[in-house]
Amino acid sequence: MPEPIDSVRRQQLETTSSLSPGDRRVLNENELAQRWGISPKTLQRWRTEGRGPRYLKLSKRVGYPIDSIIEFERWSLYQSTSARVIR
Repeated sequence: MPEPIDSVRRQQLETTSSLSPGDRRVLNENELAQRWGISPKTLQRWRTEGRGPRYLKLSKRVGYPIDSIIEFERWSLYQSTSARVIR
């Protein structure tokens, strides 16, 4: 027998509210800018230029999935001033 809709919604809310800040899977532009030591304006410019990590845009909110951030960081690794790190 399927669960009533109310109990499913309650479980979803409990799961979402129980996430600690370390469990979040998306950073906003201020958090990412702080992580990288750059200005949020730089991230905004990169988005208009098609640079930087992939991002989500939900309504007016911009979020960067942790997986995309890590992928971009790995892609940006250099071994020397003339050679990228081979992944």
